Amino acid sequence: MNFPTRLTTAWLGLAAAALGLHACLQSKPVVQTAAAPPAKPRVLVFSRTKGFVHSSIPFGIAAIQKLGKVNGFDVDTTKNAAFFVDDSLKKYAAVIFNCTTGNVLDPEQQAAFERYIQAGGGYVGIHSAADTEYEWPWYNKLMGAYFASHPSNPNVRPAAVDVLDKTHVSTNHLPNRWNRTDEWYNYRGFYSGLKVLANLDENSYEGGTNGASHPIAWYHEFDGGRAFYTGGGHVDSSYDEPLFLQHLLGGIRYAMGSGQPLDYAKAYAKAVPEENRFVKTVLVNDLNSPMELAVAPDGRVFFSELNGTLSVYDGRTGQSGVVHKFAITSKGGTGLIGVTLDPKFAQNRFIYLYYTPPTEAEPIPFRLSRFVVRDDNTLDLGSEKVLLTVPVEINSGAHHGGSLAWDSAGNLILSTGDSTSPFPSEGYAPIDERPGKEYFSLDAQRSAANTNDLKGKILRITPQPDGTYTIPEGNLFPKGTAQTRPEIYAMGCRNPYRVAVNPKTGTVYWGEIGPDAGKDSTLGPRGYDEFNQAKRAGNFGWPYFVGKNYAYVDWDFATKTAGPRYDPAAPVNASPNNTGLKTLPPAQPAMMYYPYAASPEFPELGQGGRSAMAGEFYSFNEKTVGKTGFPEFYDGALFVFDWMRNWVLTLRFDESENYLRNEPFMAANGDFRRPIDLAFSKDGVMYMLEYGSVYGADNEDARLVKIEYNRGNRPPLARATVVDSARMAQARARSFLTSDGRNAPPLREATGPAPLRVRFSARGTDPDEDALRYEWLFDGKTVGARQASAAYTFAQPGTYPVVVRVTDAAGHVGTDTLTVRVGNARPHVQITAANTSFFWEKKPFTYDVKVTDPGAAKVDPKRIRVFYAYNPQPGTQDRAPVGDQVVEAMETSTLGKTLVGNSDCKACHTVDKPSVGPTFLAIAGKYKTQPGSLEKLAKKIIAGGGGNWGTQHVMSAHPQVSDADAREMVAYIFSLTDPKKAPTSLPAEGTLALTDHKPTDARGQYTLVAAYTDEGGNAVSPLTGTDVVTLRPAKVQTVDADAQEGFARFGNRLSAGKHKSYILLKAIDLTGIRRLTFGYGAKDKAGEIEVRLHSQAGPVVARVPFSPTGDKSGEVTGSLTQPVTGRNDVYFVVVKRDKPNDSVAALHTIEFKTE
Repeated sequence: MNFPTRLTTAWLGLAAAALGLHACLQSKPVVQTAAAPPAKPRVLVFSRTKGFVHSSIPFGIAAIQKLGKVNGFDVDTTKNAAFFVDDSLKKYAAVIFNCTTGNVLDPEQQAAFERYIQAGGGYVGIHSAADTEYEWPWYNKLMGAYFASHPSNPNVRPAAVDVLDKTHVSTNHLPNRWNRTDEWYNYRGFYSGLKVLANLDENSYEGGTNGASHPIAWYHEFDGGRAFYTGGGHVDSSYDEPLFLQHLLGGIRYAMGSGQPLDYAKAYAKAVPEENRFVKTVLVNDLNSPMELAVAPDGRVFFSELNGTLSVYDGRTGQSGVVHKFAITSKGGTGLIGVTLDPKFAQNRFIYLYYTPPTEAEPIPFRLSRFVVRDDNTLDLGSEKVLLTVPVEINSGAHHGGSLAWDSAGNLILSTGDSTSPFPSEGYAPIDERPGKEYFSLDAQRSAANTNDLKGKILRITPQPDGTYTIPEGNLFPKGTAQTRPEIYAMGCRNPYRVAVNPKTGTVYWGEIGPDAGKDSTLGPRGYDEFNQAKRAGNFGWPYFVGKNYAYVDWDFATKTAGPRYDPAAPVNASPNNTGLKTLPPAQPAMMYYPYAASPEFPELGQGGRSAMAGEFYSFNEKTVGKTGFPEFYDGALFVFDWMRNWVLTLRFDESENYLRNEPFMAANGDFRRPIDLAFSKDGVMYMLEYGSVYGADNEDARLVKIEYNRGNRPPLARATVVDSARMAQARARSFLTSDGRNAPPLREATGPAPLRVRFSARGTDPDEDALRYEWLFDGKTVGARQASAAYTFAQPGTYPVVVRVTDAAGHVGTDTLTVRVGNARPHVQITAANTSFFWEKKPFTYDVKVTDPGAAKVDPKRIRVFYAYNPQPGTQDRAPVGDQVVEAMETSTLGKTLVGNSDCKACHTVDKPSVGPTFLAIAGKYKTQPGSLEKLAKKIIAGGGGNWGTQHVMSAHPQVSDADAREMVAYIFSLTDPKKAPTSLPAEGTLALTDHKPTDARGQYTLVAAYTDEGGNAVSPLTGTDVVTLRPAKVQTVDADAQEGFARFGNRLSAGKHKSYILLKAIDLTGIRRLTFGYGAKDKAGEIEVRLHSQAGPVVARVPFSPTGDKSGEVTGSLTQPVTGRNDVYFVVVKRDKPNDSVAALHTIEFKTE
């Protein structure tokens, strides 16, 4: 076939595409729940691009049209996303994404396509359909994976495809090994459950990174529909290949299905509001343990702080102030907690508070009181009406609940905790029945499981105008029932910290902060937090059951023996501390439940510390919602959150109020600081209290915020960079995959003598897809260019803020600013040595600092500063010094510090300020010198528990933390009390003995920093140039490498990785390195280790064969094929080209040798 024939075919295809588009335009909306299929099946080819535009698109269109004509289905084509509406999509048996790129559908169109698939529709993705809609998680699951990279220079290469499934209609005609030429994608984020049809053999070409398993075609059923994807189709000639066309036809046939009509009764998707439309504003900062809030109809927001402060923020004026500062009892987590406003607040100004007045006695009385708010936003203290009192113990674990809410019938809901310390149950059921006052508050059977006690309950009462209350119908125990309290609506609660009520049904929801055990044991199940739903009164099981009614045993704390497990169908409270009924109502399982580890039932909830809390239902009212109120999409959704994990979710329910699913809210840009309550105003704006970083502390980031929804046009985002052609050329020379250098930081500054010509580049992105106008203000004031790329010559010395202004069609502006310093150039500093990455035992380090200063006639040696220090526990975060940050560069992070910073430890501990848990300094002071303390505390981090620092709080378990990481965390905590050694000042050249390290410091690093600050001049301030050399042991432990892709870590060793698993060391100086020795383990497979530069697909500078080692470890040594100088990213890749090539080998050490 020659080119003119293909071109004619393409033009015929485009003509047919116009006819297909006309057919779509003529369709009329039809409202129905099911669509009968047409007599002749029809498919839609969608070819919109918002990124790279493939030249193969028209050839794909023409080919599919011809396939349809020959095989009995009609083909419509479009690039117009407006046709993604129900009445258009329901005409099609399948929709084909033909080399689409970027975000091609808006939220409404996405929802329409989701409904189409849910109704039973089919999807076909061709090639760059995988390079589409990265911000749409549902599409990733439907498509099956996302594009990660492809080879570059050249991008199109011949390769071999191994066909795995010859039974599928798309592959039953293919040879077992299919050789063809195309652009071969690497993928990321494979969705579980894909049925892989064919794998790409990475041995047949350079540039593959998926390794032993590289799917290139697959299918699966998803969300009610069918999906097929093929990675081929980049090159125009694909659509001349009979085998590829038959492959594509088979995929289309699979996606079209068996001709069953679409059933839109099964479709439920709605358009999800774009996250960047939500705007978060801080209203009041620096609160002290904020607790709960309530929003008045007039926009005032009342909120409580545990220290007794009741405050108000007035949304009309933007002012905040204290309503009243209560004198309170603050023992064991008591204080001012709950606040709510009477449903008729606008008329009666009643406010209800749950607090502990001053007392020295025990039990401490929590009061539910009603006050009147005066016109000047102060309390009428004489108006207090005490509705009820809940006595609690000091040794209570701070389990007090204390949340208040109303149902639509005017009933007031109050949650109360079990007031029970979790000691000494170690995170299991606190059912200690031993006699004696010291054990009384260790038995939750006296409270949560006691039908005659108000603790550990959800209470429901009907307040009366005179300050009393009545009991509504439907509570758990009718009024007058012996050994019961009629206020109880739900019993068996541990710490129901925040409650919510469905305003339409009266169903009560709450987040239950659960027990702390990290694993199942003879005492019973591990701990779970819960989201509970009470459609009717009931017993929710604590302390006998948790989660899905997982039962504890009847544990005897005196003899430490286990009795039988409790029966959720017939729980019995036989505790001597019980004053209520012995036979309890059946236990109700939790609606949602999750442990510290990842939850199999609810994996989307994550892992780590947990504190489940319910927020509020959103009720959309078109008559009252303001211009920044939440959209109708959230109508009927319950907002819940986890204080520890810092997420907010919406829960969805069916018509019978059964839980359906959850959806993340502001997952990317919420910047939540431990939310502790939220509520909506009448006009639909969310108000949220954020507790701040550390529990029990006066946090600066404890705050009241509001979250609004921007329904209008959004401003564009501007990003600018200085263009450095030499830097770009070097990056291109080191790029072998399209992903190489993807995350390189932009150049934000230019310096040099006058006149200085600088090139700039800008990129504007607009969420609303408006056309954008660019303006460059080279002096920060005057427009000097109107293109995305510009150049300017700065004639006069000075410091210039260069502003790029990006304006959309609505006049909204986004800006970015760069800095140009003219009249001075930053000095260039370089530390030279035989090798600047490694140190060897008993081998001194000789160095010389060389400085060049383009802005001066000569270098002043007195201005050269050189420091060095040794860190036995370096971290993984590189920090290159900037400007005068020389000494700071010596204060390197440690791995333990990084692990602590990324964990939930900081929620309860600080370095030096007491919080819920002891300070890190106190921990180090107590345990550091005790033998075996590092191992003991590492186990404590993983298992959790308490008792060593008090009896109020149990430490959360962290089963997801490895023993090795836990040890690093403890080592960091212990290091906080080490004497601080200041960096050593050095001359500009010299020799270091490097004797500070110990033989056991496998990760220790020496850091050498050199800096030179010039004199400045010509209207430019002095500039500092720096260089940093970090020396690590020449024998590197691979667990300490910058990346270990494909190797699982167990303790301080890596397990065997599959073919093309790699170890990455960044910015390694290979000058003088001649040989490499690898410590490895390969049970039963032989292979080789490739050493590549710059990229996983970069040039190979060494190949080292290895043999099986059985259950032992081995060593192999190889030489570099050529001398390599300078700093390079170095990849050490495990290779076994023939199958089986899973679990090939583990790399344990890499030793760099100069001889």
